[in-house]
Amino acid sequence: MNYLEDYTIKILIDLVNIPSPSGFTEKAISFVESELISLGFTPSITRKGALVVELGGEGNPLVLAAHVDTLGAMVKSLKSNGRLEITTIGGFTMNSIESENCTIHTKNGQSYTGTIQSISPSVHVFDNARTLERKISNMEVRIDEEASSVSELRELGIEAGDFISFDPRPVVTEKGFVKTRHLDDKASVAILLSLARKVASGETRCGRKTYLFFSNYEEVGHGASAAMPLDAEEIISVDMGAVGDTLSTNEFVVSICAKDSGGPYDGTIVKNLIQAARSSGADYEVDIYPFYGSDVEASLRAGYDVKFGLLGPGVEASHGYERTHYKALENTLRLLSKYIQAEV
Repeated sequence: MNYLEDYTIKILIDLVNIPSPSGFTEKAISFVESELISLGFTPSITRKGALVVELGGEGNPLVLAAHVDTLGAMVKSLKSNGRLEITTIGGFTMNSIESENCTIHTKNGQSYTGTIQSISPSVHVFDNARTLERKISNMEVRIDEEASSVSELRELGIEAGDFISFDPRPVVTEKGFVKTRHLDDKASVAILLSLARKVASGETRCGRKTYLFFSNYEEVGHGASAAMPLDAEEIISVDMGAVGDTLSTNEFVVSICAKDSGGPYDGTIVKNLIQAARSSGADYEVDIYPFYGSDVEASLRAGYDVKFGLLGPGVEASHGYERTHYKALENTLRLLSKYIQAEV
């Protein structure tokens, strides 16, 4: 099978190549909007910049929520050596971005490439190159311009508050593995667009009223805190499944979360998701994610009175250079296709 010809994977690769750290998501939202319009739907963009669309169906309104925003950084200050001090957008370890290529997006529309590295990057020069603590104050961006002072950086139009995106480096292997940054959560965005495509073609029917919600501030904690459809009775966060340690989830299954750092998910919803997985023939695992929060929790904190759940394709090395497999994408799509048909 040529996995690059699969719709979900093609959309996923297009998405990860669009820079969209939280707060800088207009192009990613516009991409999703255009795709939905091409499928015959009528999406709308909220004041906060998220996107919502109704797929069809009647009764027991359901929202499936994924997020287009990713991890990233921002220029904190200009350094006297012509480098950039950074501040993080979202939670990740410094070693996961060390030596990563990046792009600086200025407020005047210019873009400059660079590399994130420690302030002691060479073992031939610095005696603490190996031992220096990898923390934010010890990291900087080396910009690919002839700039060695604050004034030269300013001449380029770079200033505090400019966004920095990380190069995703997407790779799809012949065996169906997908390696790239930002599978969290662009894998699930691609899956929801595939679900919309199935509904548009008539392959999948909405047995209940179904919305898709694409948030743009999940990585900083308030993505789905506003603009949810007012008639929503249930919100399912479609995000990544955590892989590692003693968890059962792997890169080939759809993961159903029973509890994360915010507490247990609705027990009835967890059972219904398991039943949908079994009925659809989707390979699945049920897990507890110890250090994890989701968009639906932002909705709950905002006061939405809804039932709630969480599922997603298994993703290894989350918030780093991530990996999943085509089977995980397919299993997640299979479960969701079955779930929206349920007239319950």
